[in-house]
Amino acid sequence: MPVHCLPYAATGAFSSFLSDYLQQEPRLQPFYHRFPTLAAFREQMQEKQAQYPAATRARLTAALQRQYETLPEVHPAVQQNLALLARDTTFTVTTGHQLNVLTGPLYFIYKIATVIKLCRQLKAEYPQHDFVPVYWLASEDHDFAEINHLHLFGRKLEWQTEGTGGPVGRLRLDGLAEQVLSQLPPEVPAAFREAYEQSQTLAEAMRRLVHTLFGEYGLVSVEPDDAALKPVLAPVLAEELRRQPAYQAVQAADAALEAAGYKPQVYTRPLNLFYLTDAGPRERLELEDGQVVVRNTDLRWPVEEAVRHAEDHPEHFSPNVVLRPLYQELLLPNLCYVGGGAEVNYWLQLKGVFDHYQVPMPLVLLRNSALYVGRTHLGKLRKLGLSPDDLFRPLPELKKQVAAAVGQEEVSLAEQQRQLAEAFAAVSALAQRLDPTLVKTVAAEQQKATGIVAGLEKRLSKAAETKHETAYNQLSGLKEKLFPAGSLQERHDNVLSILTNNPGFIAQLIDAFDPLALQFTVIEEE
Repeated sequence: MPVHCLPYAATGAFSSFLSDYLQQEPRLQPFYHRFPTLAAFREQMQEKQAQYPAATRARLTAALQRQYETLPEVHPAVQQNLALLARDTTFTVTTGHQLNVLTGPLYFIYKIATVIKLCRQLKAEYPQHDFVPVYWLASEDHDFAEINHLHLFGRKLEWQTEGTGGPVGRLRLDGLAEQVLSQLPPEVPAAFREAYEQSQTLAEAMRRLVHTLFGEYGLVSVEPDDAALKPVLAPVLAEELRRQPAYQAVQAADAALEAAGYKPQVYTRPLNLFYLTDAGPRERLELEDGQVVVRNTDLRWPVEEAVRHAEDHPEHFSPNVVLRPLYQELLLPNLCYVGGGAEVNYWLQLKGVFDHYQVPMPLVLLRNSALYVGRTHLGKLRKLGLSPDDLFRPLPELKKQVAAAVGQEEVSLAEQQRQLAEAFAAVSALAQRLDPTLVKTVAAEQQKATGIVAGLEKRLSKAAETKHETAYNQLSGLKEKLFPAGSLQERHDNVLSILTNNPGFIAQLIDAFDPLALQFTVIEEE
């Protein structure tokens, strides 16, 4: 399968912030710990190993063994990695994502493929250590509207259910079979249906599906909404309730980013915590008149009482986007976080948070991005004289290129307009000599004549386009298929749009990616 790369900047689809980060712009260097290179991992391992408690490793491995008991069968590669996590020479590379129905957009798959490939590369470079790819389920998130749909074969499939204000991982799957699964084409792999049909909650279904897709690569999924894991966060909860250091650290980072010419990605609050129980929704915590208040409820405590509650029941507290990365790094022997562009942006707001809590900030790596061009689309591109890379250019430019390829004459009456202007200039000069009152009349007639020629140019151009309408329709269709809604394919299409025709896609993807090359990948189906 032919694979080649191009710079992210050449796609026109990524922010200047991201381009500057990838180029290690000096203005951004104060906002991260180490830049992700193979050499940087050595120092990161040494630092993490020295500061990661053995008790936390034991807590993590015990909880993971219990979490995986919900699966009827665990792939040997996952079993091996669960065992390796008990060793102090084992580290993780982590990505996290929301629990999108049927995995949501393609970039979910690309995130996980990136961490798997990076772990392989690290093992080759540092064979005395082991590296486990980890998927952190965003099960405590409550933004149901962001995860309840997918785009597949030109249709939007959407799930609607009751009681969506709490952690999405706890959602029962009522209505999903009728609203989504029943709409899937018969050629969709059975595992996609079975993951939901055999599960009780959305988090369980996602673990099953991800295990089916990536179990052979040893991917370990971590469910953070677990009472056995939350005690590692208890000291942070107490500190945040009393003094709000994360808010202060992020505020300082935001001011520094803005001074450097960048816009912060996420908004921070004095309390970056939510409160949750088994029965209720996930509600934001706020400070009000010296008390900790649970928004939209009657619950409130004096600060020290809230601290005692957090120490006794840390599972009732949920970190937001500012503190979730800290929870992850406290819990895992992690070296690197792999995220999308927006995630890279907000992680760079958090260095002060890690510094305050004396937790090593991981390397922050942009996930691999890709354009996948199937065999049919590739054949059409070649007939039009285009390559996949050409499609990143605007449609009008592509039309000109296609016009040249199909032999369309470019219509331009610019020379005629120039000659017309010269003729009227001579007439205007004559009028000036003979009767100056006619100069305005000459100008008016010139404007009419210029408009007539311009109109003829448009009609001739339209005639030329009509002559090659089939080619242009193919071009527009390809542009829409590979860049749906004017965006990157990976931000819209679901992996099933590829897997149903190419069952080996995930293996091909992992082979194609080179995470540390920091380039956009173009994959052509043979």
